[in-house]
Amino acid sequence: MLNLIKNAEIYSPQYLGKKDLLLVHNKIGYIRDSIEIPDLSFADIEVIDAEGKIAVPGFIDSHVHIIGGGGEGSYKTRTPEIQLTDATLSGITTLVGVIGTDGTTRTMASLIAKARGLEEEGITCFVQTGSYQVPVKTLTGKIEDDLILIDKIIGVGEIAIADHRSSQPTVEEMAKIASAARVGGMLSGKAGIVNVHVGDSYDHLKLLEDVVEKTDIPIKQFYPTHINRNPHLFEAGIRYAKKGGYVDFTTSSIPKFLEEGEVKCSKALRFMLDEGIPAGQITFTSDGQASLPDFNEQGELIGLQIGKVSTLFSEVRDAILQEGVSIEKALSVITENPASILKLYQKGRIEEGKDADLVLLKKETLAIETVFSLGRKMVEDGKAVVKGTFE
Repeated sequence: MLNLIKNAEIYSPQYLGKKDLLLVHNKIGYIRDSIEIPDLSFADIEVIDAEGKIAVPGFIDSHVHIIGGGGEGSYKTRTPEIQLTDATLSGITTLVGVIGTDGTTRTMASLIAKARGLEEEGITCFVQTGSYQVPVKTLTGKIEDDLILIDKIIGVGEIAIADHRSSQPTVEEMAKIASAARVGGMLSGKAGIVNVHVGDSYDHLKLLEDVVEKTDIPIKQFYPTHINRNPHLFEAGIRYAKKGGYVDFTTSSIPKFLEEGEVKCSKALRFMLDEGIPAGQITFTSDGQASLPDFNEQGELIGLQIGKVSTLFSEVRDAILQEGVSIEKALSVITENPASILKLYQKGRIEEGKDADLVLLKKETLAIETVFSLGRKMVEDGKAVVKGTFE
């Protein structure tokens, strides 16, 4: 199947103007000012008139609990697995799966199996090895071996710090994790990034800063998330980013968290840019399918909701429409930036030869209309045309 998209305004995420796009199998074949419809008797060609539409790269959500998460309120609070259309209806064509608090009943074998299942259903999926806990619970027994030998594993995490649920890792333990990830990444051609869950503690990012100060590990070996969870961590995140570190904001939230001081992602992006932080150091992730636990001052669970991947683009859209962030910079936090940080070189940009992951948005409202994943149409007119096996 060939797909010819005509008259789309293309954001790569940089603005390319109005162009035609020809998708050849699972790749972006050609981008031209105009492409005539070829007369081919041996191939099916679908032509889409994208007049009044914006074409953007498929979204990357690099922190999702694809096999479910949670359990902080006992067994009944284990959250469910993600379904294919949860992602595709949200414009997401690439996922990175993680394990969180529960590193016992949520296993690496299950994580990789789910990632492969999602790929069979039509989207791209990678995983991080480990969970909150230190020592890291890997698949093969070693971080380096996981990265070198298992194609789906691209890094380590999410390792928890500054949180009452963490294993309270030391500087030495975190340095060894980062070193193993770095070497494994170098030998496998992968990012080898260490994805770090940062909790509410006033320790903030100090553990990571101490590792950078006391060792040869560069600051960009770490990929800390939940930086917008409260005002004091957000301020620490600004200081950390000014030292050259990556910062990731979590889009899933609830009104109570925002009322208590969580920084809304769309606003967090504008604040960071106003502080002079380079856009390339900033990403959004949804924390989809994670539990959103509410603890009191004694650390007791008093409420629980679930993260949604649909919040990923909602916050980008709010950044554009409500906060005045440019389309290019806002889109980059869920396209080009995570692709660069995670070394997903075929993702994140609309460019000839890259994977045919595309989203068509209505120009006026930025509503998601059509989604292509690896050249296959997954969503049309805002409705799923491909569903998961059990949907």
